[in-house]
Amino acid sequence: MPRVVLAAWAVRWRLKDDDSGDHDQNEENNTQKDSEKEKNDREKPQSTTKRKAVVPGPAEHPLQYNYTFWYSRRTPGRPTSSQSYEQNIKQIGTFASVEQFWRFYSHMVRPGDLTGHSDFHLFKEGIKPMWEDDANKNGGKWIIRLRKGLASRCWENLILAMLGEQFMVGEEICGAVVSVRFQEDIISIWNKTASDQATTARIRDTLRRVLNLPPNTIMEYKTHTDSIKAWEEFHGLVNSSGR
Repeated sequence: MPRVVLAAWAVRWRLKDDDSGDHDQNEENNTQKDSEKEKNDREKPQSTTKRKAVVPGPAEHPLQYNYTFWYSRRTPGRPTSSQSYEQNIKQIGTFASVEQFWRFYSHMVRPGDLTGHSDFHLFKEGIKPMWEDDANKNGGKWIIRLRKGLASRCWENLILAMLGEQFMVGEEICGAVVSVRFQEDIISIWNKTASDQATTARIRDTLRRVLNLPPNTIMEYKTHTDSIKAWEEFHGLVNSSGR
């Protein structure tokens, strides 16, 4: 089962990296080369290249769904439109197997080491980490606010549970986000159907279990419709009549 394999690989990579996010010089050089290659690939004309489907390699352990890592960073307090927000989200890469996931994850900075107003997103392939995406627009998210120092471990536990299909809600899960802020960090898991109370309750209970949260932990569910409305009101885009 994927969750068992994910756990085994987690132990393997923690022994290798000591869970610190630091790597030797060779790995740093490889990461730099990978970044330069990715930059060059992005600069190639897209009209003549067709994106190759991501599939598990030989003898690799396939995941039930393909997933894509994204990263975003913005200046706090600066208003953003949905268009500028979309432009600010950078795609890191897509994976289809347990082994491909760990190849990405082992080279990524841990959330606890990020600075400023930064976010990591992990969503099923084809779903953008935006409220307006077709897969997200009728859904919502569970939100948990964390004191500083907990984000890295909670994020890892959350995405391993998601990739290992521990939430047991079919295709309802869209993705997860960790948001690094100055005074606190926030993790959230997004689902497709906000009106399905049984599903959202199951996601909440599983989230509490996989993160080993104390019983008094505050967990907030917010629909994406409410998030859009709050964003518009905050930025003064709604007139006095409420339109």
